[in-house]
Amino acid sequence: MTKFSISLFLLFQPFLMAIGQQITINNKLKELSSDSVMVGAQRTELYFHLLKDKNVAVVANHTSLIGNVHLVDSFFNAGIKIKKIFCPEHGFRGIAPAGEKIKNSLDPNTKIPVVSLYGSYYKPKPNDLKGIDIVIFDIQDVGVRFYTYISTMTYVMEACAENNIDFIVLDRPNPNGYYIDGPVLEKEYTSFVGLHPIPLVHGLTVAEYAQMVNGEEWLKNGVKCSLTCIPVKNYNHSYLYSLPIPPSPNLPNMNAVYLYPSLGFFEGTVISVGRGTDFPFQVIGHPNLKNTSFSFIPETRSAASEPLYKGIQCYGYNLTEFADVYVKNLRSIYLYWLLETHKELVAQTSFFNSYFNQLAGNSKLKEQIIKGESEDVIRASWQTDIKNYKKIRKKYLLYPDFE
Repeated sequence: MTKFSISLFLLFQPFLMAIGQQITINNKLKELSSDSVMVGAQRTELYFHLLKDKNVAVVANHTSLIGNVHLVDSFFNAGIKIKKIFCPEHGFRGIAPAGEKIKNSLDPNTKIPVVSLYGSYYKPKPNDLKGIDIVIFDIQDVGVRFYTYISTMTYVMEACAENNIDFIVLDRPNPNGYYIDGPVLEKEYTSFVGLHPIPLVHGLTVAEYAQMVNGEEWLKNGVKCSLTCIPVKNYNHSYLYSLPIPPSPNLPNMNAVYLYPSLGFFEGTVISVGRGTDFPFQVIGHPNLKNTSFSFIPETRSAASEPLYKGIQCYGYNLTEFADVYVKNLRSIYLYWLLETHKELVAQTSFFNSYFNQLAGNSKLKEQIIKGESEDVIRASWQTDIKNYKKIRKKYLLYPDFE
């Protein structure tokens, strides 16, 4: 066995043991392709009549498709009066790097104004909504609290409620919607990467999430928007859904989408998650992780203009070959990588940055890692909050659940 194979075996041994404990349950998961379901946007018979003679705004990005045609182009060709496009993080065409501010622009195809909700502000201003009757939200999410599309949706809902504008969500499957896990956000750690008291992996589609936000009165001052949800046909939470298009530049494939809930924590540490490589959110590394033969060098790319450790060799682990096994056999965030890299680097560097607690949604997880608590102990500390959350979630489900 090579040094690389030995290090991988040791790194994943607890993971493989956990798989053996849960494999019977998870064999019930059914895999779905994008051809197996009809997303909300495709079900035009359920909502096109609502748009007749209305001034419409659309919250959209590159994932907003009706078949192979972009939602905006489809609406435009159907004679629907689209007056404005709102775009989230990564921009309307979904090519901007994470965290990069997006400027207002004009859609070159339709000449419709595009207003950024990831530039100087996150929430549409009254002037942005002047003359608008209906706002439609259609963006593919990945079901993780710190993935910011649901934060954008929340702020748009709030603006619609305050300006008496109808809000329609065209739903799409959640590729991580078959389990719930992670710490529940505490109020003092509210930020754009976490607005509400939900677990890190929340198990909701965007329409279900919108219903929860509205129903639990989580919008500012408890306002409620006039909400209509167009559900997905042939979907439930026991299905594994393969996305037909990458949801953002640094989640280029399903391996990255499935690993994202576990690897996203590393954005609050000194560990690189492979931004600036061919495998973002599929590899982890650091210049001082020397006990492995795998390495990568982050470089400037369209999806990462200034990646962490640009031009510096990082040593670590390639997790791509484990992602497929991981998702099919373990319904949970996997903390082992985080705990072990902390142990190895804590004496050499300040492991955490100021962003970690916002991503975690609390300060406790960081404290538990520093104390050297086990993954089992950490996971046990989430369970009461998760149990309470599940009671709330159940009220807003549009599809059969995985339990």
